[in-house]
Amino acid sequence: MQWTSIIAIFVLIWIATAFMLLPFGVKTHEEMGLEKTPGQADSAPANFRPKRLLTRATILAAVLTALFVANYENGWITANDLDFFARAKD
Repeated sequence: MQWTSIIAIFVLIWIATAFMLLPFGVKTHEEMGLEKTPGQADSAPANFRPKRLLTRATILAAVLTALFVANYENGWITANDLDFFARAKD
């Protein structure tokens, strides 16, 4: 696999993991007992930490990309393994 393909796969996995990790560990102003700004949405986060999110997403994406590349090179799971509707061979 070319290194440019690995980078592209890493970026795609990183974006997906960043969005999946967004809701974890975030609390609203009400949950933290803080005063809200007038006009603020009730669901607005009070403790959003983007640096922590980026770090976690990067680590998780690196692990998932390494597993993807290892699977690609070793052929542990192939497209035939994922064909659940294939007819049983006689």
